[in-house]
Amino acid sequence: MKQTQRFKRVGVAITKTKKPISKTTESTNDDSIIRTGHRPKSVTVKIKSKSSPKPKIAPSVPISAGPSFENMTILPHHFFQIDALDLAPRLLGKFLRRDDVVLQITEVEAYRPNDSACHGRFGITARTAPVFGPGGLAYVYLCYGLHTMLNVVADKEGVGAAVLIRSCAPVSGLKTIQQRRAQLTEKPVLLTGPGKVGQALGISTEWSNHPLYMPGGLEILDGPKPEKILIGPRVGIEYALPEHVNALWRFAIAGTPWISAPKNTLMPQ
Repeated sequence: MKQTQRFKRVGVAITKTKKPISKTTESTNDDSIIRTGHRPKSVTVKIKSKSSPKPKIAPSVPISAGPSFENMTILPHHFFQIDALDLAPRLLGKFLRRDDVVLQITEVEAYRPNDSACHGRFGITARTAPVFGPGGLAYVYLCYGLHTMLNVVADKEGVGAAVLIRSCAPVSGLKTIQQRRAQLTEKPVLLTGPGKVGQALGISTEWSNHPLYMPGGLEILDGPKPEKILIGPRVGIEYALPEHVNALWRFAIAGTPWISAPKNTLMPQ
């Protein structure tokens, strides 16, 4: 199958000191002020900044207790009505929202019709029927009967294509995410993997067929376009035909740690 690529530093002087100043240390908020000298005419004040490192996440999206997304646009129905290979990179940087949890999509995989790794290869069944619906619906299935995998249906009704959400970065609702994942961490391990994303959102297979372009429940909101994208072969599809195993249909935001393993198979687009 022919591969397709469509994208692309403080010194402050204090003068006229009347009394000798002994060596003292004062603390104000997060800054330490160290004063030195004996009967000096001037005293040099050095400010050392103390900062608590925050987990590095996708560009321009800080972890917050609850930023307002009320005025952000829910992606319209027609946004999803394109080839899965085109939709996949366009979903990078967009936001998934459910209740107080907001995640930024950082890694995805495209699954197309006539793709020996796509669930659509089985035809329309009770499980796969949502894949054949119109683009913009959710397709949620259980992997190994344990992991809830969220996919975004792509293309026109009847085509049978979707984009798997492999990894995300936390934007809002961190406590809820940690509770659902049963992990008190802010490191990428929290959300790097499709099963982790589904668990963090608290969804089940009952969310299949849910319209992601409608307000309420589970939504996809517009977000910034990544400056650079990484591409590579998809993960865990050794059963597929060689041309599909080797197809570069996995996409991720370059420079973010919120990407699942393996990372060494990803390269600049």
